[in-house]
Amino acid sequence: MQRPNVSLASTLLDAPVRNSAGEDLGKIEDFVVDPETGNLQYAILSFGGVLGMNKKLFPIPWSSFTTARTRDYVLLDTNKDTLRRAPGFERGAWPDVADPTWSRSIDDYYGTDRGVVRSRATVV
Repeated sequence: MQRPNVSLASTLLDAPVRNSAGEDLGKIEDFVVDPETGNLQYAILSFGGVLGMNKKLFPIPWSSFTTARTRDYVLLDTNKDTLRRAPGFERGAWPDVADPTWSRSIDDYYGTDRGVVRSRATVV
């Protein structure tokens, strides 16, 4: 049995995403997880294209999403124009999601601050 404030990742994959105006913004295609903390950092949203083809992918900070009470979609409080201008990438050309410069550009665009990530000792 699931608790009301907990979701399985499998229920979030392919979940439709809408904004507060009820507009369809796409669906969640994947996630980026911080391997050091285990925290979910970004949801990868597919948006755009014609008839579902050539959809561009957009990394969006997970903290920007809210799970809808009905649990049949995920809420992202942004409009389509903001999303169209957002940093994104083509399906076959994923960026290096471990690159701090990439993360900073995404966080800056959405106005989020994940704080300073401390380096950890490497075990050899």
